[in-house]
Amino acid sequence: MDTKFSVAVHVLILISESPNPISSGQMAESVGTNASYIRKILLLLKKAGIVDGHRGISGYSLTAVPEQITLLKVYRAVTEESKLHILDIHQNPNDRCIVGRHIKPVLTGMFADIEEGFARSLSGKTLADCIADIRKRI
Repeated sequence: MDTKFSVAVHVLILISESPNPISSGQMAESVGTNASYIRKILLLLKKAGIVDGHRGISGYSLTAVPEQITLLKVYRAVTEESKLHILDIHQNPNDRCIVGRHIKPVLTGMFADIEEGFARSLSGKTLADCIADIRKRI
């Protein structure tokens, strides 16, 4: 799993909590990356209908209140996958080996259960939950 999801949550919190419009450069400074990477993440979030921003106008806004933005929606937006997929199985196990012959079906079912649980967990958490957790730490 790459870091697009955590970066997306980070910038969404910045957008939500900033009293003034915040630019991709300011977000990049907070995240510790470059502004072009932030703009790529924002484009995915905009495509998913999570943020709104207009060319030539500095800053972005949320299209819904943080309580309505689930982490599953954010995850799906930045991974561009309708089905959550976090675990992969190696491609070429040896069919002449007893383990190699049976590993794919064993892990496929197990990984599906894990991913389903992860999706349920993300759907039960919102951007507001992340914001509340940050506020507790201040």
